[in-house]
Amino acid sequence: MSINVFIDGGHGTTGIEIADRLADRPELSLITVPEDKRRDAGARRDALNAADIVILCLPDDAAREAVSLIDNDRTRVIDASTAHRVADGWTYGFPELEPHHREVLANSRFVANPGCWPTGFLALVRPLVLTGLLPADWPVTVSGASGYSGGGKAMIADYEGADGAPSAFRPYGLALGHKHVPEMTRYSGLTHPPLFAPAVANAYRGMIVEVPLQLRAMPGVPALADIHAALAAAYAGSQIVSVASLEDSLSIGQVALEHVGATDRLALFVCGSADSGQARLVAALDNLGKGAAGAAVQNLNILAGLPITAGLRL
Repeated sequence: MSINVFIDGGHGTTGIEIADRLADRPELSLITVPEDKRRDAGARRDALNAADIVILCLPDDAAREAVSLIDNDRTRVIDASTAHRVADGWTYGFPELEPHHREVLANSRFVANPGCWPTGFLALVRPLVLTGLLPADWPVTVSGASGYSGGGKAMIADYEGADGAPSAFRPYGLALGHKHVPEMTRYSGLTHPPLFAPAVANAYRGMIVEVPLQLRAMPGVPALADIHAALAAAYAGSQIVSVASLEDSLSIGQVALEHVGATDRLALFVCGSADSGQARLVAALDNLGKGAAGAAVQNLNILAGLPITAGLRL
């Protein structure tokens, strides 16, 4: 018996990527709404309630509306917007967050897909907080760059318009009120919000997330090897998250925005200098892959009891 899936907002960037990953999977049956009915509340209500699993690829307010249209007690929801990431009653959809979180997700009805930036940040920071290597009250900074597709239709049009790209590299969120900060703070276990310094690059997709640490100033003065061991243990056996060897990380020299390509993988590096007592923790991912569509499909697989990598691009 196939599982009925409805992608609400399936014509947007993330929705199209998700649909591509769900194509040609006989265990799934995709529910569609005719194009002229996409904004019809009645047609959407019917589709939402007919589905076993709904994936919302909508602006925040529309995502909340979609949830309100579900009037049964069985349809399960994966929300790719920011609307429910720190909301009560919703499970945060990062299966690798901590031990046994995948089991928590499997038993959840409402799942909030993580943001792309928080995915890289939490992958680097959460294991260090859990093991005590990084104190919960430590002042943490996170920076990096993302492909412009992460900014949605408006930013894509800005970069691909007739006037050409506005810049090769553009810092944003300078007022420090970015919508990703609440989920970064809550799910990392940090006491205080990290200082988040994002930028957008003149590339369609790809992402680098970096967390620099002054190890020599931290309690216990952890070594690079300690940091690496914690991350390697956290993701041992993962088919999606990889941790480069410490030797490779220290010799790599640079990590490209496109390091993982258009895949759903997440690659982690522990770079730095033992002599200086400083570390640069780096996560490389595709903002449309593990940062969005790939994460949604991974969560769908978990909810449906299917192999976790089914349909993923690895």
